[in-house]
Amino acid sequence: MTDICTRGLDTGFVDLGFVKVAVLGLVQGITELLPISSTAHMRIVPAILGWNDPGSAFSAAMQLAALAAVMSYVWQDVKDLTTNSVQALLRRRFDNPDFQLSIWIVLATMPIGIAGLALSDLLNACNSPLRHLSVIGWVCVAMAILLGITELCARHRRTIGNATLADALLIGAAQVGALIPGVSRSGSTLTAALALGFKREEAARFSFLLGLPAIALAGFKELWELHKIHLDSHGWSILAVGLLVASLSAFFAIWGLMRVLERYSAWPFVVYRGILGVMVLTGIAMGWLS
Repeated sequence: MTDICTRGLDTGFVDLGFVKVAVLGLVQGITELLPISSTAHMRIVPAILGWNDPGSAFSAAMQLAALAAVMSYVWQDVKDLTTNSVQALLRRRFDNPDFQLSIWIVLATMPIGIAGLALSDLLNACNSPLRHLSVIGWVCVAMAILLGITELCARHRRTIGNATLADALLIGAAQVGALIPGVSRSGSTLTAALALGFKREEAARFSFLLGLPAIALAGFKELWELHKIHLDSHGWSILAVGLLVASLSAFFAIWGLMRVLERYSAWPFVVYRGILGVMVLTGIAMGWLS
């Protein structure tokens, strides 16, 4: 068995092996884009099955699996934003809506980038207090209540076309909460966008666009951290299996999320998060989870 704490970085996923990491990859891919917190599931599922905590570095690196799914869904948006922004820059048309939205996305990514770097030692530390199951349980309940209240009060009228800089900054600030396991990047940004009056499907698209830089930065940062501690080839191969499985499952997750939001509401996720949080807290209280 390898030392799961390597130079202060939790590498517990290596001890899990290929099959267990593939299972966690499936869970990660499904939950990463849904507003139910993939990080929480990366703690809860291993705890229920009696497995080691795969570690925060694993959870962050696995976010890269969602990139392909998100890019495939918002590809036309990304293509239009990139093309029109470059043309606007060359023509000095700084009032171009696509150019402005691109700048807003960059600015909205800064809060979570700064907070992530500032809290890196705490977030990635072995046995980090933020990854305790009790924290995750209470956070799941709190986010269920917050999303439920937002769903009740939301107007569901606005589109990305009439978004403002203030909208982008507020949703970007909401992403910072996702550093706490159980909050969910998708959940925090979706909640913020709904609270600002966006239609459910538009809120999800806005969340995806704003999340692309954050997901990429967090994922590649953790790959670099793993490189710096000289993770061996066996560890990299295990991580690769998890990423592959997570990438495939993320495509189904994004399709499912949009179907639910377009046809129903965010209530299925509210109920799920509430039940999950209560079950975790009950399991801790009864001694079933530790």
